[in-house]
Amino acid sequence: MRAERLAPYVFASAAALYLLAFAAGPLLDGVWLSFTDTKLLDPTGGEWIGTDNYTDLFADSRFAGTLGVTLIYALSTVVGALLVGTFGAVLLDKAFRGRTALRALLTLPWAAPTVAVTLIFVWIFNNDNGVLNHASEAAGLGRHGWLTAYALATVTAVSVWKVFPFVLLVVLAALQSVPKDLVESARIDGAGPARVFRSVTWPFLVPTLRVVALLMTIWSFRRFEIIWLLTQGGPVDRTTTLVIDVYRQAFLDSDLGRSAATGAVGLVLSAIATVAYALTERHSTAKDLA
Repeated sequence: MRAERLAPYVFASAAALYLLAFAAGPLLDGVWLSFTDTKLLDPTGGEWIGTDNYTDLFADSRFAGTLGVTLIYALSTVVGALLVGTFGAVLLDKAFRGRTALRALLTLPWAAPTVAVTLIFVWIFNNDNGVLNHASEAAGLGRHGWLTAYALATVTAVSVWKVFPFVLLVVLAALQSVPKDLVESARIDGAGPARVFRSVTWPFLVPTLRVVALLMTIWSFRRFEIIWLLTQGGPVDRTTTLVIDVYRQAFLDSDLGRSAATGAVGLVLSAIATVAYALTERHSTAKDLA
């Protein structure tokens, strides 16, 4: 009995040791760096300056814009991916000819190399020679600045296209856990497809969607390659998120201290998202027990 009680802690200790060795150290080092004036060309010569980096950061009007773009981008990407992925999963859960081939086709965006497909999108959205502008002009709709006037919307659309297959696969797996007898009972009682989904299927999907939403939110805060390759944060910082700012400050401005402070703000945002998920899950569990 004692061995059984200790078993979960023993198994979890391996993951805890891994995180302690490879995550906690760099994380603490980054936090310490944010309180120094360390420069890229002299990474060991930084001096302790307290909260000056954070003070300068929040006093900078550009940072407020960057924070706003980050939140808008993350919210739009998460909501878009959840809607498209869940809708696709519900459709693919039904039996029809060619379902297996369609499932494989819809997973391609997630499996494809991010840099390669993003460079293809750069060509598609090119203002002068892009395929999309040629098609738009042929349809009589004129040319559009997809990576200028609609930069944030375009970056968000590409991000949703890239990540929605992950949501689709996870939700599709969750749909398999819905008891078929409950669905059949609801149909026999006269419930239509919408009522069956709302009253029977949806409660089984909610826990999965919470976890997926948390992961997607954290990944959106950290996403770099799609934004950088499409717009490099432009035009005029319209697509500059925190992670883009971290890169610019560290490798273009050579200011590692301020870059670390910006990264710490991103860490706080991820922590807030995690706490929000934990509180939601706790409230849901308490409600179920009641």
